[in-house]
Amino acid sequence: MTSHRPTSQPDSTDQPFASASGKAGSGKGVQRQDEIYRAISDAVIEHRLKPGARLREDALAEVFGISRTGIRKVLQRLALEQLVTLTPGKGASVTRPSAEEAREVFEARRLVESGLLAMLTRRITADELKELRALAGEEQQALQEHEQSVAIKLSAAFHNRLAALAGNQTLARFVDQLCSRSSLILAVYGHAGNLGCECSDHNQLVDLLQAGESEQAAIFMCRHLDSIEASLSIDDAPEEAPDLRDIFSAYQ
Repeated sequence: MTSHRPTSQPDSTDQPFASASGKAGSGKGVQRQDEIYRAISDAVIEHRLKPGARLREDALAEVFGISRTGIRKVLQRLALEQLVTLTPGKGASVTRPSAEEAREVFEARRLVESGLLAMLTRRITADELKELRALAGEEQQALQEHEQSVAIKLSAAFHNRLAALAGNQTLARFVDQLCSRSSLILAVYGHAGNLGCECSDHNQLVDLLQAGESEQAAIFMCRHLDSIEASLSIDDAPEEAPDLRDIFSAYQ
């Protein structure tokens, strides 16, 4: 399903890498960069690449048919988003958030996001409520169609929009960072088929906002995040060497 897949936009500082033919800077080169970025990102979120899995530049270059320099730039972009860890002398691997980090991220989210709801309840408009319901509907559709990576991204988009609508841009930026980190935590430690938010939770939260029940909305948000955290299964599985050719067979 492509109708509600968030589109990745290249940053203005990104430089297009060489394509398999060696031509750098072309529109096709930029498009290829985004395709590979999305392919690896989705493989992490969909559990096809496990936490700690090594990502060898030479193997990825062979799978995707581009230079190692091109793959290196994609991995650097993923590292900026904390999906990939780059270790000198060892190369790239899928980031493995620690149990402590997971607890801290969700504790911070409970404190910040529940606190923002009081501000949001006082100022939210009918159009904004409609916008939030639309996001919740897209997320539910993605879950029903087993688009796990899309559902996680839409869940983060819902929480980010809640924070932005509350009117405190400093806190909204913090929530955005926390959502990015928790998306990775969900991706690598959640259970396939049960990732992220319950289908009905976001709609119930919008119902409380519409009714002006700020206190109940804050309590519901905390329980909502508690439920997500409780669904995680964090272990210390050893690093593995994934079959990159099999994982990315559709791109060959």
